[in-house]
Amino acid sequence: MMFHADQELDLCGLNCPMPLLKTKQALNRMESGKVILVKATDPGSERDFQVFAAQSGTALLRMEHSDGTFCYWLRKP
Repeated sequence: MMFHADQELDLCGLNCPMPLLKTKQALNRMESGKVILVKATDPGSERDFQVFAAQSGTALLRMEHSDGTFCYWLRKP
């Protein structure tokens, strides 16, 4: 299943905690219900985004990992 992203954020090359911090900033500027696609290369981002989604109420719609790039689709509550 593919999700339409209202915004894309390329955070490749940034290390923890920057991918999550920049994603939080972007989500704060978005309207409720909008979807953001985040691309990151930090392997620690996988756990960070799962924990963030569970604690914040942000829906983690999908996660993918391919060729060293992690992709996350998140919907703002």
